Amino acid sequence: MSATSYKARFTDMFVTRPILAIILSLTLVIIGTISALKLPILQYPQIENTALNITTVYVGASAEEIQGFVTDPIEKAAATITGVDYINSNSTAGVSSVSVQLELNADSTKALAELNTRLSQIRFELPRGTQDPSIDVVRADRPFASFYLYADTKEFNIADLSDYLTRQVNPLFNSLPGVQKVGLVGSRSPSMRIWLNPIKMSMMNVSANDIQQALMSNNVAATFGSTKTHNQRIDIVANTLLEDASHFENIVIKEMDGRSVKLSDVAKVELGAEQGNEVSGLSGQNSAYISVYAQPGANEIAIGDELYKKIAELNQRLPKDLQIKMAYDATEYMRDSIKEVFSTLIETVLLVGIVILLMMGSFRTALVPLITIPISILGAVAAMTLMGFSLNLLTLLAIVLSVGLVVDDAIVVVENVARHMRKGMSGPRAALLSSRQLFTPIIGMTITLAAVYAPIGFLSGLTGVLFKEFVFTLATAVLMSGVVALTLSPIMSAYVSPEGGKEGKITQFINGKFSSLEKAYSAFLSNVFNYRPQVIAVAIFFTLLIVPLFMFSKSELAPVEDQSQVQMYVIAPPESTVDFTSQQIGQIVEAGLQLPNTKDMWHVAMQTTGFGGLLFEPVDKREQSIQELRGQVYGVISQFPEVNALPNLPSSLPTSGQFDVELIVTSSDPQANMSGIAQQLVYAAFQSGNFMFADTDLKVDLPQIKFEFNKSKIADLGMTISDVNQQLSFLLSDNYVNRFNLDGKAYKVIAQVPDEFRKDQQAIMQLQLTAPNGKQFSLSSIATVGTQAAPRALSKFGQRNSFRIYGGIVPGVTKDQALTSLEQAAANILPMGYSIDYMGESRQLRKEGNTLVSVLGIALVFVFFVLAIQFNSFRDPLVVLLGSVPLALSGALLLSFTNFTTINIYSQIGLITLVGLVAKNGILIVEFAKHLQLEGKDKTQAVIEAASVRLRPILMTTAATVLGHFPLVLVSGAGAAARNSIGLILVAGMLIGTFFTLFVLPVIYSYLADSHQTKELEEL
Repeated sequence: MSATSYKARFTDMFVTRPILAIILSLTLVIIGTISALKLPILQYPQIENTALNITTVYVGASAEEIQGFVTDPIEKAAATITGVDYINSNSTAGVSSVSVQLELNADSTKALAELNTRLSQIRFELPRGTQDPSIDVVRADRPFASFYLYADTKEFNIADLSDYLTRQVNPLFNSLPGVQKVGLVGSRSPSMRIWLNPIKMSMMNVSANDIQQALMSNNVAATFGSTKTHNQRIDIVANTLLEDASHFENIVIKEMDGRSVKLSDVAKVELGAEQGNEVSGLSGQNSAYISVYAQPGANEIAIGDELYKKIAELNQRLPKDLQIKMAYDATEYMRDSIKEVFSTLIETVLLVGIVILLMMGSFRTALVPLITIPISILGAVAAMTLMGFSLNLLTLLAIVLSVGLVVDDAIVVVENVARHMRKGMSGPRAALLSSRQLFTPIIGMTITLAAVYAPIGFLSGLTGVLFKEFVFTLATAVLMSGVVALTLSPIMSAYVSPEGGKEGKITQFINGKFSSLEKAYSAFLSNVFNYRPQVIAVAIFFTLLIVPLFMFSKSELAPVEDQSQVQMYVIAPPESTVDFTSQQIGQIVEAGLQLPNTKDMWHVAMQTTGFGGLLFEPVDKREQSIQELRGQVYGVISQFPEVNALPNLPSSLPTSGQFDVELIVTSSDPQANMSGIAQQLVYAAFQSGNFMFADTDLKVDLPQIKFEFNKSKIADLGMTISDVNQQLSFLLSDNYVNRFNLDGKAYKVIAQVPDEFRKDQQAIMQLQLTAPNGKQFSLSSIATVGTQAAPRALSKFGQRNSFRIYGGIVPGVTKDQALTSLEQAAANILPMGYSIDYMGESRQLRKEGNTLVSVLGIALVFVFFVLAIQFNSFRDPLVVLLGSVPLALSGALLLSFTNFTTINIYSQIGLITLVGLVAKNGILIVEFAKHLQLEGKDKTQAVIEAASVRLRPILMTTAATVLGHFPLVLVSGAGAAARNSIGLILVAGMLIGTFFTLFVLPVIYSYLADSHQTKELEEL
């Protein structure tokens, strides 16, 4: 067979002009190296998964009033903006919280502008006294900061510490490149506290309205403007703003009997702190956290490096008793994961190199496929820069996978060149013939493998957004390997492959073994053709197994990753204070730190809730998995009966949500009627045996003091309900009157009666109010008081009343199994008019859990089209697909069926990759068999000879792929679960798929393949 028997190709010039091939490869290496230094480093591909959180304060209002008068109008306004996925809200006493979850990659800037416009349009609908709604734009997949810095001090009180950090420290961190914003957690801003004495107020006949009016009239910002002459302009300022406690004490409230009644006569005035909503701490010591948020798309590792430098520099000049420490660094897991990926990459390259060396028998010959690895990867990196990608866990995983793939084409080339040279052909002629022989197969194999990923790149939703960079990076690396195989590999093979008879002893030994193996395989395959119906029956049996193997495999969105931390969510009794919750969490922290391999525990306590995180040593420094530690943590924190502490593991993907399972139930019924149904679902969750814990956010146990006003008596006093409300609100609530100036910053002025005058309903009923005529009367004279239980929060989802069922799963159970059991319980329990929805990872699981299954079908169609064009036939592509793909898929699914892995987005990516890999083997056989038919051989002779000739490259590429991906199976450490899952599928699928391809595909070829005529040879 000579080069002239094949059509000349444009790639001939790379053989006749080898310098051109070398320059092309060097150009890819140089551009790729420069690009690699410029790519941003992220944990995941940049996505815009945004929520707009609207918080509106209406001090003193009940949850029912908040929902009806504040939350409902805001929800209706928010629902009209574009790009909304769903809206959920919580109404509690005094606060309305509305969260607008946008669709993935929706324009948050545009949505924010629309929302501001809508809120301004409905501002008049909100009750008087409602503060302006504030909007926070947060990443739904990471609502918390990337870094939390702990202020370690024993001398500073919380108000002074908060003020110092705000003025002196936070601006320094805010100026670092890539930082979006810097905040404080657990802080309490300074405030002017005016503690009213109701007894003294009564004695001096001072009303709440008198004090409020005096404060508003004597503490104002001057707006005098300026004075101007023809030549100059001078601003006019005045000391109208009060600055310290003495100024407030001297405010004259009224004149009585010729004597001025000052504020100090009826109140204690002090510079204190606002009523704290949260208490934060680290490992049992309370203090404030500095939260540092990274800009979307910023290099968080680089930000972390700069933060550590700035902290070290800052600690040298802070006050003696104040040090800043890194309490939580979100990049630790990212750094460990990337380190593990690079370690796996090195192992993969070494294993692939050893495989090639052993199967080629020559170090020089092995250089041909090995040199393809850096050129293809760096070429892909250059393309990543052009496409705006980043170096992240998924693109790095694609690079690791590509190592076992990019060598395939080069292996086929060098083996073909070496085979021709063993027959006596010169190096350049062997290179030219191989270049022409393999042009069509390499193009077909490369495009086939790249084509299987095409549908993924155009998916929407989380799967499409996350894996677009993964599949395009992998596909680009494969395309680059095809370019190298057609340009550099042929001529390089000609120079490194020994001429026939001049091979080394090892090479001759290996060549001899392969020659014997080819003869034995050819003889065995000829014998297999005597049992063609039986072979087809076995193939059909294993193909049909795909359905039950898939259906009975466990499924989940992503495997659970060991991120060396267990998060904690704490639910305190409804009547709890911040101090009580903080005390209880402090006991939990103390107990949690006694567990083995713990480092620290951060925590934040609020009034009736709290959260925290127990940080453990890295996975390679401990024996127990994070799932085992989670069970131990739950055993410890569940021993505190005063609170309900629930452990949770961080999500393996950038999704919103707090728990493993989050089911939403919506209805038009009031929450009081829905409470019983919620409890039934919680009970059903426990009964399923799938949940470690389960609970609901609908709890009707919030104690309330309810006043029943006698409106007739109020009218007799010349007053209205509004008058009574205004005075009681001023005395009881912690709303602020106005602001005062403290060293150039404005802080709140808060007037309120002390705790002893509002500790219970009897004390409140003795408070004195003032009628318009100056007459004082007690609250008990116009109202009666009682107690009642109310929901802790009134929740809505999609503008319907709702409650959430959430829980953590037991080890060995997938999130899909637990969610399915809860859905089945809901189907049996929920009455008419009730419906279910999802939040968090459960929402993504139901929206996209099996998205890639349909993509697999589309990928097969794409591959069929590519092969049909390559072979100019509709039958030959069927031979390739039917003879390799179904059997490889059934082999891979056997591992998920036997619980070595699960059906998740990573294993599904592995299945799609498997289609392209095993199809490449089929292409090698079918393409060569077609050419042998054109030379005059019948189908059976042609396919047996083609399979025998292509046996060595098929075994070599399979061995390179299997051993190249084998480190993924054995890898441990950060991010290992995802790599294990995809590695298991590829290794098992390739081993089983290759075996069946070598024996089943030739038989199918004999039945289905086209009979090519000799006259077609001229068309080649």
